[in-house]
Amino acid sequence: MASELSPDAPVPLPITGELDLHTFRPGDLGELIPAYLAECGALGLRDVRIVHGKGIGTLRTTVHALLQRSPHVQTYRLGDAHSGSWGATIVTLRR
Repeated sequence: MASELSPDAPVPLPITGELDLHTFRPGDLGELIPAYLAECGALGLRDVRIVHGKGIGTLRTTVHALLQRSPHVQTYRLGDAHSGSWGATIVTLRR
C-alpha cells in the first residue's frame, strides 16, 4: 500500500527568481515571501519578480506591505510593459 502525502506537507518550490502567487492562498504569503526572498539571496539572485496578478489590488497591497518590512529588500517597483505591468512586482535584494 503506497503512502499518501498529507495535504499540509510542504511542496518543494524551485528557486528561480520568479514567484507566481496564483497557486498560493493569501494566508501563506506572510511566510512564503520572506522565505523565498531569503533563499533567492542565499543563491545570489538579486532580482526577483513576484507575480500577483492585476485584479483589484488586494494581493499587490499585501505583497508590497511584506516587501516594505523585509530586511532582504533594497527596492521594489511595479513591472513595466515587458515584465508584467501592474500585475507583477520587481524586487531588488540587498547584497
